[in-house]
Amino acid sequence: QVQLVESGGGLVQAGGSLRLSCAASGLTFSRYPMGWFRQAPGKQRELVAVIGNIGVTTYADSVKGRFSISRDNAKNTVTLQMNSLKPEDTAVYYCAAHQRYSDYVQGRWNLIDYWGQGTQVTVSS
Repeated sequence: QVQLVESGGGLVQAGGSLRLSCAASGLTFSRYPMGWFRQAPGKQRELVAVIGNIGVTTYADSVKGRFSISRDNAKNTVTLQMNSLKPEDTAVYYCAAHQRYSDYVQGRWNLIDYWGQGTQVTVSS
């Protein structure tokens, strides 16, 4: 059974930093591009960042230069380092695992294989 478990969310002031982690189990982690999505109240889920199984990355324009995604294939974890946080970054953040990188970047998110349960990030102004 595949499990993706996010951690690291919380409340932070604007300009601050948070580090989200996602621990994966039940899948051959190194074969999966891993992504972070977010969904704010009343808005659609959106891709924040994705990292391929060999380290290629793509970021949403809104987070470029502020967020950094990384992975540790030995520990089956993917991390999202979030710096210079803004109130508009407030959302539930979800970890995702899916075998095709192109589906992430081309918006075919209905095909995502696995989702985590989400972790709340709240940025106060």
